[in-house]
Amino acid sequence: MPKINVYLPDDLAEAVRDSGVPVSAICQRALEEAVRRITVIRQTVLGELDSEQLAARLPAFTARAVTVLSLAINAATTAGAPNVGTGHLLRAMITEGENLALRVLQAMELEPAALTWAQTDEPGGGEGLRYSTPAVNVIEMTVAEATAMGHNYVGCEHLLIGLAAEPDGVAGRVLRAAGADARSVRRAVSAAVGGYAHLRAKQSPSGAEQLTSVVRQELRPLVQRIEALEARLT
Repeated sequence: MPKINVYLPDDLAEAVRDSGVPVSAICQRALEEAVRRITVIRQTVLGELDSEQLAARLPAFTARAVTVLSLAINAATTAGAPNVGTGHLLRAMITEGENLALRVLQAMELEPAALTWAQTDEPGGGEGLRYSTPAVNVIEMTVAEATAMGHNYVGCEHLLIGLAAEPDGVAGRVLRAAGADARSVRRAVSAAVGGYAHLRAKQSPSGAEQLTSVVRQELRPLVQRIEALEARLT
C-alpha cells in the first residue's frame, strides 16, 4: 500500500501522540470523503441540474453555497457562456447577498457590491455546460479549505478563499487587486467563524451589521499581531 506523509504543527503532533488516535484511519476516511466530493464536481453536467439536484449531489455544501452555485449556473446559461467561470461564482456570491463571505469582505473594509469586472470566458469545460478549469480548481480548493479547517460543511466563506487563491481565474484577479489575497481572506474567515460562534453562544445575530461588527472585532487583534510581527521582520 502506498505511503503518504502528513505534516502537522508541533503542538498538534504532540497532542495526537498523547491521545493515541488512529491517524492513518482518520486521514484515510477524510481523504476518501474529499475525493468523492471532487469526483462528483468534475463529473457534473451543470445544465441538467436544478437546485434540489445540485444539493443532493453536494450534501456537505450549505444551502447558501448551493444557492450561489445555482445562481452562477443560471447566469452562465442566460449569458450563453461556454462554461461556468469564476466570475460567475463571485457575482453569484454577491447577488445572494446574505452569506458569511460578504460579511468577511466587509470586515476587511471591502464593499462587495463595488467590485466590478468584465466577464470573460475561461478555458475548460466539456460537453454540456460544465465548470471552467479555473472554476473546477476553485471548488476543489473550497472543499480542501473546509476540510483543513476541520469543518463538516462547505460554505460561502470557504468558496471565497478558493476564489482568492485560484491564480488564473477572473475572480481571483479581481479579489487580489482589491486587497483580498488568499492569505488575508483565510485569516479573516478563521476570525469570522470564531466570531460567529461566539455571537451565537451569546445570542442570535440580529442582522448583517451586527455580524459584520463582531467579525471585525475578532479580526482586529489577529491583524494587529500579524502587522507587529511583519514590522519586526522588516
